[in-house]
Amino acid sequence: MSLGQLVNGKWSTDWTEQDENGNFKRMSTQFHNWVTVDGSSDFPAVAGRYHLYISLGCPWAHRTALLWKLKGLENIIGLSIVDPVISDQGWQFSDYSGCIRDTVNQAEYLWQVYVKSAPNYTGRVTVPVLWDKQTNQIVNNESRQIIQMFNSAFDDLGANSVDFYPLELQETIDRVIDQIYQPINNGVYRSGFAASQSAYEEAVTQLFQALETWEQLLSKQRYLCGDEVTLADWCLFTTLFRFDSAYYGLFKCNLKRLVDFPHLWDYCRALYQYPRVSSVCNIDHVKRLYYVGLPELNPTRIVPLGPVADFRQPCSPWRVETSTHIMSIRG
Repeated sequence: MSLGQLVNGKWSTDWTEQDENGNFKRMSTQFHNWVTVDGSSDFPAVAGRYHLYISLGCPWAHRTALLWKLKGLENIIGLSIVDPVISDQGWQFSDYSGCIRDTVNQAEYLWQVYVKSAPNYTGRVTVPVLWDKQTNQIVNNESRQIIQMFNSAFDDLGANSVDFYPLELQETIDRVIDQIYQPINNGVYRSGFAASQSAYEEAVTQLFQALETWEQLLSKQRYLCGDEVTLADWCLFTTLFRFDSAYYGLFKCNLKRLVDFPHLWDYCRALYQYPRVSSVCNIDHVKRLYYVGLPELNPTRIVPLGPVADFRQPCSPWRVETSTHIMSIRG
């Protein structure tokens, strides 16, 4: 397997996301169009028009799966789930348990979807991908933007009314997402894919400093932005959900396990137990993605049995959401 990329529409096994000092440098996503309610973009909110491509192993794609499920978009936006193991041609569609083949473009590999949208595309082939079936093109492949769209763009079409990006908190939510991105969400990758000792130590130190900061905050308040679950929480959750199973071991983020942070661990369990969330959380896909799909880091491809983490263990009662905010997404 090679993480690979497309170069002028042709698959290449070259992978260049490290600088001369061994630091991991993530390539930027390139598709940033928006689905709008008022039709102000080329992509109006229409039921049945869009299709979401994801991996249940990938934390960035997991964000969009959560919003797709929490907002009840199952009958509004279609879904395909790639095989958890990245092949020698990147993300692949298969019949592995928990996967859903590409029923829209009948692609065997996700790069074929990218090339259909942009024949001369150069860059990484990543999930998530939001596809427009009417114009046969990628709308967006940036998870942060997709979850904002999913939060509100389809409300008039029957989506659940729950709002994870309320207007009065948007500035705070955006600031928190920015604060957790580099040291935590991307920090685990900066640690795992570091190509020098200094790059690794810098990344892992910043990662655990940030985790300690949020550990202290969550000892005093329910969620990252206060008493309500917001998009910021779902952005952190997908990293925390994978922490002990993948990042602690394979990515050498091993100063502490998540379960050694009592408030972060309690917070993570509370989010996992939020209605509808566990149905799109798949530890098997997570472990196979990292331990089987990255032989550069795990040449034997042996998948560890542990560590054991019970996300269904009761969490602190004060973190359990009991308001109409959560009741609006039941079912």
